[in-house]
Amino acid sequence: MTLLERRQIQRVVDMALDEDAPFGDLTSQTLVPVTAVARADLVAREPGVLAGADVFEIAMTTLDPSVEVTRHAADGDAFERGAVLAHVEGPARAVLQAERVALNLVQRMTGIATLTRAYVEAVAGTGARVVDTRKTTPGLRALERHAVRCGGGHNHRYSLSDAVMAKDNHLAVIPDLTAALRQAKADLPHTTHIEVEVDRLDQLDAVLAAEAAGTIMLDNFSLDDLRAGVARIGGQALVEASGGITLDTIGDVAATGVDVISVGALTHSVRALDLGLDITVS
Repeated sequence: MTLLERRQIQRVVDMALDEDAPFGDLTSQTLVPVTAVARADLVAREPGVLAGADVFEIAMTTLDPSVEVTRHAADGDAFERGAVLAHVEGPARAVLQAERVALNLVQRMTGIATLTRAYVEAVAGTGARVVDTRKTTPGLRALERHAVRCGGGHNHRYSLSDAVMAKDNHLAVIPDLTAALRQAKADLPHTTHIEVEVDRLDQLDAVLAAEAAGTIMLDNFSLDDLRAGVARIGGQALVEASGGITLDTIGDVAATGVDVISVGALTHSVRALDLGLDITVS
């Protein structure tokens, strides 16, 4: 499902815990007995699709490894309101200090997975692939992209280092696009993917003439122009649709015959899902 590794999670968790309590949790250290034990359930306040089970557990156990987390759901599982997704038990001070960081991360990731699942279901049966973009929260890209996969979506290039992707601002400073693409294909390893974004149908000829692009992105095209673009490309490259895609429009976009639909909203403006940690202390 993912290439997300523990070291990536741990780096984010350590940073977040340090940000939240740079000199310790003054409230818990002052008011909560050192011997107190907390028992807590991670409870869904609304239905959704889980993402971030590993992240939640690592956040809850980093401060004190004696804290135990029992999972009742796995990443990618759908759940209803009231579902208990995990149980936590351990020293109360550690549980209380980690609570907000653990919730912030799992709520955001689960919100992304839930929204992604809705987009994926909206294109079911069309063959179109729903993918994310680089419009992620700085520092959280690995977690957010994992969440997209938990929802059934796919990932675009991970970073600027992964593929050649000529966008509108690149094209604005390239005097001869066909020649530039041919040269790129000649210079790059055969394993390097080349994608070119166009925002008008009349730009397609220059891209196709180079015979270099593995993917052509049709950005902010009307449905009629998407259909025309798919026909003009004619299988010479994968066709990606992008720009202002919503749940209301993605089904119609998929029906034009595009191969990939990229949706920035999966990560850049998603709402965190409402999950709560119900704690009792003894």
